[in-house]
Order: sequence, then C-alpha cells, then structure tokens
Amino acid sequence: MGITFIMVFPLLWMFRVSLSPVGSLSISEIWTSSSYTLSNYYDLFTSNNMGLYLFNSILVGLIVTISNILFCFTVGYAFARFQYITNKILFVTIILVLMIPAHIIIIPLYLICLEVGIYDSYLALILPWLVNPIGVFLVKQYIDSLPISMEEAARIDGASELRILFKIIMPICKPALAVLAIQVFFTNWNSFLFPYILTQSDQYRTLPVALALFQGHQAIDWQHLMAGSTISVIPVLVIFILMQKQIVSGITGGAIKQ
Repeated sequence: MGITFIMVFPLLWMFRVSLSPVGSLSISEIWTSSSYTLSNYYDLFTSNNMGLYLFNSILVGLIVTISNILFCFTVGYAFARFQYITNKILFVTIILVLMIPAHIIIIPLYLICLEVGIYDSYLALILPWLVNPIGVFLVKQYIDSLPISMEEAARIDGASELRILFKIIMPICKPALAVLAIQVFFTNWNSFLFPYILTQSDQYRTLPVALALFQGHQAIDWQHLMAGSTISVIPVLVIFILMQKQIVSGITGGAIKQ
C-alpha cells in the first residue's frame, strides 16, 4: 500500500496543480483550497499549439509502431525459420547493435538528415525508427517457441508462404506483437532528445519537446506545465491499463520452449 501511494502521489500532485489557479503554488494553497479551474487546459490548446504537438506525437507514434509491427515480425520470422549462415551473421549484428547506446548515433543521424534533406520534417522523426532491434529479437525468440508442424501442415494443404506468415503465424504472435507495440509507442511518445535535435520549428515538435520548452527564463508556469504533463501522461496510463493482460502474456509467452 505504501509503495502504491509513493507511485501514485506524484500523479495526483501533477493533476491537482494543473487544476489550480495561476499563482497558487504553496502546499497549503494547493491541497486546502477549494479552487479548481480548467482554464489551464483551455489556454494550452488555444494559445500554445498544444493540439498540434499532441497531433505530432500521436502521428509519429502510430506510424512508427505500425511499421515496427510489420517489419520486426517479418524479419523475426525470417531469422527464426530460415537457418542460413547469412541470417545467423545478420542476427549476431542485431545483438551487437543492442549493445550500443542509441545516443552515440545522435551526431551521425543529425548529419545524415541534413545531407538527405529531411531535417526538420516528419521523415526525420519516423524513418530512423521504422525497425527496432529489440523488437526483432523479441519476435524471433517468440517464434522459436512455436511448433513448426503448423506451418508444414499448411504447406501440405497448399497455403502460400505469405498466407502462412500473415494468417497463421501472425495471429499466434499477437501477445509478442502487443508487447512490441506498447514498448515502441511508449518509447516514441516519451522521446525528447532525438525530436529536439532533429526538428527546430513548432510545426514538427512533439509533446515532450514542447513541454521542455514551455519553461520561461525567469520563472516556470507550473500550472500550465502540469496541465501539459497530464495530457501527456493520460494516453500512456489508458493504454497500460487496457493492455495489462497482453503485456504479461507477451513477456511469458516465449518462456517455454516447445
């Protein structure tokens, strides 16, 4: 119970501050005052382009998540079922990529985006993240735990490879793909450094970047900042609550080798 309170209290504090009138920040004023207002949320969407930032985060997150489901699934299936020496070498390179911190590629990625002309655009926020090495590894390990007899029976019945892939294997891999989708979406939703470096105009800023730049030079408008943070947290909480079963089943689904 105590641990739950420690985890929930910051969220409650953030939400309470977001409903407070501008200027009331002391503990006594926040928790004892009966004043509540939604004007902070209204101000965000009317004068601070919060709707645009929210749209950018949702758009980038959905496109990257869908592409990762498709590409990581097909690549993971190829690694799991086609035991060629080239596949084994490529899979080793993926494992090696997992050992490299992502922030090492910031400068090369920035220079590449400038060179190909996609800097400060949606493409800069989407193209580098279409495939996730962790996703490929997760799907490959999950498919390794599935019996190959189902695919052999389907081939005997005359099913094509694409039909086997998308009609038989993909539905079985839903738990792993759900975990992949949640992980990729949350990562992109909360990403700050790469969107901050690869964009410079308000038109392409995502929600975390906008919240970070919301602070003033002399003071911080805590009420509006907490309102924006609440808007950023709510989708994450809703998705996590709705997808709890898929997360657990996806993590444990590949634990037993068939």
